[in-house]
Amino acid sequence: MNYIERSIEKKILDSLKLNKVILVYGARRVGKTEMIKHLVGKYSEKYLWLNGDDMDHIAALEHRSRSNYQRLIGDAKLLVIDEAQQIPEIGLKLKLMIDTLDDLKIIATGSSAFDLNNQVGEPLVGRKREFYLYPIAQMELFNTEDYLETIANLNDRLVFGTYPELVGLNGEMQKIEYLKDQINSYLLKDILSFEGIKKRDKMVNLLKIISFRVGSEISMESIGRQLQISKNTVDRYLDLFSKVFIIYKVKGFSRNLDNEITKKSKWYFFDNGIRNAIISSFNPIELRNDIGKLWENYLISERIKYQSYNRLYIDNYFWRNKNRQEIDWVEDRDNKLYAYEFKWNPKVKVAMPSNWKKGYPDSNFVIVNRDNYLDFINP
Repeated sequence: MNYIERSIEKKILDSLKLNKVILVYGARRVGKTEMIKHLVGKYSEKYLWLNGDDMDHIAALEHRSRSNYQRLIGDAKLLVIDEAQQIPEIGLKLKLMIDTLDDLKIIATGSSAFDLNNQVGEPLVGRKREFYLYPIAQMELFNTEDYLETIANLNDRLVFGTYPELVGLNGEMQKIEYLKDQINSYLLKDILSFEGIKKRDKMVNLLKIISFRVGSEISMESIGRQLQISKNTVDRYLDLFSKVFIIYKVKGFSRNLDNEITKKSKWYFFDNGIRNAIISSFNPIELRNDIGKLWENYLISERIKYQSYNRLYIDNYFWRNKNRQEIDWVEDRDNKLYAYEFKWNPKVKVAMPSNWKKGYPDSNFVIVNRDNYLDFINP
């Protein structure tokens, strides 16, 4: 499959400045390495490429001194460190390089945000710019397909997702095998290698619960009882899943109206294919009873990509009250509220909930369905 240009490429190039570190985060196999290779191909000056999975490269960086790094980098003007989270004290090492070596630019990628963030956060204050890369976004696919192809491919993407390698695969079995391998060999690997994480079966079962409850509020206590682990352990595992870009947390919205519910949160997957692989559910859309969950998860994951790639700072929520009135998605942006209800069937009509209308009369309310969804995921 031909390379699909990623939406953040130009922003990364524009941000690539002397004595600054560009950090690119994302799950394994979302295309970080291929994207950086594509960027480097446009770079006119000499560069050095190191890989955190290579023990020789880790050894070359071990001695933290200006003279060592000067010899290593030589006359290269750009340093790329792929899978940087594997390198001990990477934050301090990057800080030393960027502070002491003249005319150097650095790009570092990482698949484990909880690791890389902890290492680079404090050392690189004021010296870094962060970007996130996700599975292929529909806004990126617009460059490779026309409108009719986009509509024709929708059902497939609801089931199998949009990881870069998968988008180029033909055949259902190939896609299923790819997703199963992605879970077992890559996504869980990052978490299970983290110190103190040993209960693989509990973590897998927790992911299955979240998969079945996409779009529903989650009770930590209830899940803890079901898995026979503590509420705090459930919370910790969910936090780790979010930090390796498997799931995304959405909180309840409230401005202190008496009957609004905000204590519980909802969780969504960054990719539909990963969600379906966890529960081994790859039936076509017309044979599924969870199309509402797939539709809601897909729209939210695409909206998150759109917000991130356009550097939009928006607070995202869901809304529900004690009268069981609810709204799937609420955005607080530019001091105005935007409410969205997701419906797979365009014929389904939904009115703005009366309590929401009364409490927030100046908000916008839109139903997102198959007829207008492209306006929501890429306005």
